Amino acid sequence: MTQLLDPAPAFVAGPGYAFDNSSDHPVAQFACLAAAYDPFTIERLSATGVGEGWHCLEIGAGNGSVARWLADRVGPTGRVLATDLDIRRIPSHPGLVAERHDIVHDPLPQAAFDLIHARLVLQHLPERRAVLARLLTALRPGGWLQIDEFDVSYGPVLLAPDAGSAELYERFLAAKARLFDAAGGRAVWGRECPAQLREAGFTDLDPQPRVVLWQAGHPGLELLVSHLDGLRERLLAQGMTESQLDEVRTVMRHPEFRAVSPVVYSVHARRPR
Repeated sequence: MTQLLDPAPAFVAGPGYAFDNSSDHPVAQFACLAAAYDPFTIERLSATGVGEGWHCLEIGAGNGSVARWLADRVGPTGRVLATDLDIRRIPSHPGLVAERHDIVHDPLPQAAFDLIHARLVLQHLPERRAVLARLLTALRPGGWLQIDEFDVSYGPVLLAPDAGSAELYERFLAAKARLFDAAGGRAVWGRECPAQLREAGFTDLDPQPRVVLWQAGHPGLELLVSHLDGLRERLLAQGMTESQLDEVRTVMRHPEFRAVSPVVYSVHARRPR
């Protein structure tokens, strides 16, 4: 197929991104993300009216689960461009083009998309305000943007085997939030996103928050378990010990454990007509 965007260099995990997607850890991470958050993401995408003939951009497509859904939705006359720094895990699918692209540095076509979606991408980027300005111009007038992001400041333990287990889980969450912030991310950006979209010139803002109950086996909780491997060295640098990381894994898989998920905000916005 014709190259739609200028190619980005091969993926190298940089100081502004906490995860190393060149390793094997993202396989489990992407599977958990899809299982935990695709239903809400797709519910919200459906509300934009996306359908036959639309041109869509999926930023940070991961394993391509949302991009494939979009490709089926827009049909043979539409087009979905799925981008990421590492596109090896995006499978071939009718109507879907996958291209390596750095949303911070690489150009985007002007007024080219009816819908742009990004999930859990911009919270990692110190340049997120500049990216929002670029996304505005990449949309066609009246086009939709959907940003799905966390606010991890909320997520209390409701039940744990004992008080020490609850405290250890909360210590783990705090260490993870610190390492994201140290890498230039913003762990609470979900709640700040709507105001920054308005400042960037978007209209028709519609932020929708959602939390769910987590217990052993929930894919959202298993996503945190996958972080114990993918972020292990960085968690140790934030003061966690090897034994604590092993123990918190056991806590999160304990049949009595119950916690509230962090808030995920799905924010709709539009480019003015």
